[in-house]
Amino acid sequence: MTERPLSPDNVAVVIPALNEALRIREVASGALAAGFTQVIVVDDGSEDDTAQCLSGLPVSVLRHPHRKGKGEALRSGFAEARRRGLRGVLTLDGDGQHAASDLPRLLASANRHPGCIIIGARLRKRASQPWHRRLANEFGDWGIAWGTHYQVVDSQSGQRFYPADVIALRDIAAEGFVFEAQIIISAARQLGTRCVSVPIESRYRCATTDEQFRPSHFRPLHDLYCITSHIVLLALRHGHVREVYRRIRANPPLIDDEGLSPPPR
Repeated sequence: MTERPLSPDNVAVVIPALNEALRIREVASGALAAGFTQVIVVDDGSEDDTAQCLSGLPVSVLRHPHRKGKGEALRSGFAEARRRGLRGVLTLDGDGQHAASDLPRLLASANRHPGCIIIGARLRKRASQPWHRRLANEFGDWGIAWGTHYQVVDSQSGQRFYPADVIALRDIAAEGFVFEAQIIISAARQLGTRCVSVPIESRYRCATTDEQFRPSHFRPLHDLYCITSHIVLLALRHGHVREVYRRIRANPPLIDDEGLSPPPR
């Protein structure tokens, strides 16, 4: 019997949030407007009105009594999705830089690529992305490839789809932003999972718009160092550097742009 497709009623949208009062209602409302009925906000010990801003919306709010980091926020959301018996998790950050309207595109790609992690890759209008963020993303992609043995596009994006077997992985020994790198690596090594990137557009503060976004929690130098050093240690422990390099070269990134030509970089 063929399993029915993934749909907005059998996956969760998990939104990790830390001091996101500025945009969190807009983000959660966007997920609901896109047709998703299982929206879970994980308030990671916010000191502002993040939780109160969601009042009246049909969303679930899980609250950490104090800040535990993005990795633990995602673990809490994954556990709740598993408790509900859902078939996967879509994630997006609570700061409004991702468009919730792209979630159906990621879900459609997940149906085209069963069992894969789907990444909303910030490939569209890349010129609007701060240069240091773009450089950090590309460097991060290089590091992730050494952990997965295949190439990934925009491995640092927080807008993703994780299938059920990936969110069920245990003992992912990483915290903060490193968790999002490690779960890709763990899924590749334990389950043989590949990543597929779906081009999206991300919004940033710039002089040409009056849209307001809070400063990113991602600290390019500090967090990228943590991610890269973590992956380098894994690669050194694994060994076989030449063989791994050949595998990486032989496995270019998978980009699903719904049959359209690749967007300009």
